[in-house]
Amino acid sequence: MANETISDADMEHLKLLARLALTPEETAAAREDLNSIFRHFETLQALDTAGLPELTRPIDLVNVLRPDEPQAPLSQAEALSLGVSVANGFYRVPKVIDQ
Repeated sequence: MANETISDADMEHLKLLARLALTPEETAAAREDLNSIFRHFETLQALDTAGLPELTRPIDLVNVLRPDEPQAPLSQAEALSLGVSVANGFYRVPKVIDQ
């Protein structure tokens, strides 16, 4: 492909991030697919959209939120009763950092 936009290094990095084990043939096909998608985006970016109205939506989107009303907080005992593992007034969680 003459205008290849994804390098071998980029493709290897994408495969690593996505945790994909692709054969060389699958890698080449994925690269071609991605390059095709990028060419479509380049076409869209070249369009002059100045002065065009925002797209009309089929339904009005409105966030439905409850009113934010202050309430009494949970007591420590109530909060700890929700924990899976509790000791000495604290939640117990798995160790995640070795020192």
